[in-house]
Amino acid sequence: MNVDEILNRKDQLIGQEIVVEGWIRNHRKQKEFGFISFADGTCFSTVQVVYEKTLPSFEEIQKLHIGSSVCIVGTLVKSPKQGQEVEIVAKEITLKGDCPEDYPIQPKRHSVEFLREQAYLRPRTNLFQAVFRIRSVASFAIHTYFQEKGFLYVTTPLITANDGEGAGEMFQVTTLPLSHLPKDEKEKIDYKKDFFGEKVGLTVTGQLEAEAFAHAFKNVYTFGPTFRAENSNTQKHASEFWMIEPEMCFCDLNGLMDIEEDMLKYVVRYVMEHAKEEMQFLDQFVEKGLLDKLNRLLESKFTRITHHDVITLLKKADIKWQFQPEYGQDLATEHEKYLTEYFKGPVFVTDWPKDIKAFYMKQNEDGETVAAVDLEVPGAGELMGGSQREENYEKLFNRMQQLGMKTEGLEWYLNLRKYGGCIHSGFGMGFERLLIYLTGVENIRDVIPFPRTPGNCEF
Repeated sequence: MNVDEILNRKDQLIGQEIVVEGWIRNHRKQKEFGFISFADGTCFSTVQVVYEKTLPSFEEIQKLHIGSSVCIVGTLVKSPKQGQEVEIVAKEITLKGDCPEDYPIQPKRHSVEFLREQAYLRPRTNLFQAVFRIRSVASFAIHTYFQEKGFLYVTTPLITANDGEGAGEMFQVTTLPLSHLPKDEKEKIDYKKDFFGEKVGLTVTGQLEAEAFAHAFKNVYTFGPTFRAENSNTQKHASEFWMIEPEMCFCDLNGLMDIEEDMLKYVVRYVMEHAKEEMQFLDQFVEKGLLDKLNRLLESKFTRITHHDVITLLKKADIKWQFQPEYGQDLATEHEKYLTEYFKGPVFVTDWPKDIKAFYMKQNEDGETVAAVDLEVPGAGELMGGSQREENYEKLFNRMQQLGMKTEGLEWYLNLRKYGGCIHSGFGMGFERLLIYLTGVENIRDVIPFPRTPGNCEF
């Protein structure tokens, strides 16, 4: 029987003999009896196991180490201890897998830096039990939201010849011998001799392929790993992370923002309802006021304001900025923080300068801006980025030419505008950015099971 089942059915199970299998979280030994804090990973809570000296194997049980796996047969009883409703009085405890005394995860507070070095063991701690349960629940919530809305789930390729963002930050994939690369007549690497016959890399986005499917199924979404070969060592950057990328046909920028707001509130509400213990733990030990922050988001109406008006607002503010806000420029973290505090909630910033946004975004009539939107949320900054996509073939083609982009290999993407193209929009949300916001954990390395960052590919 699992611990979650025991705690959910405790009233019916009191007085009954049960069998549980799991791990020893803590072990307090006394002369006449002992207490084991037992966990099996099926829920955040542990259950206390009491054993007495009358057991024939009492001496052997007292030698059991923290971290060992055990099978326990016992009776579920009401607990006299305050703070727990039931406990197991053991009749038999069998060691299944021993654990030495130098086991790194002892029942004390460990730093997150230390636990990153023990990434294969850190899921056994309270913090990471909470974080990775929430990661699972949030993932399910995202799929549930889009499935209930009739979206098709599309699995887009991880290996691609297309740099969807045009930023050139792709990890290259090759089977060519790096010590003796074949060259062509121009002394350049001859990718025709490579596995795929051309230069390919790991995807930075599934958006382009998702757009193709949206033009057949109307509303689709991708949810999978993406990769950036960006040598950035910040708390919010990783080389491998997960992205949610919906694409919707017959949807303009306003419709896009409606979906973004609705989806975010749905996921936050779902996590708060289905991971209550984990969220309460994080609210108490990781970010004080986390639950209040998330409840305020659920109750708020998201503000919508243009990039131009944002800059005007920032320039009028009686603040000495570290980075001066400028028309035509991106927003700094301090600007994002001010915005969400000024409007007392999440803010959609729309109609961005085209020169700092991607090639595929719809060009506005002013010729200076694109129909793009970033969502800024309190305490996290930018959480989502999206746009209405350029549906006009000539405008998209010309924009690619202006940026010096090769259209070779992207003819199919351009042709979507020729073959029954329509107004369509989409956005991307980094899953780990969402988890940072949901959990209060500050570093992206602590919301990914085995993080991949510059200089680190362990486990």
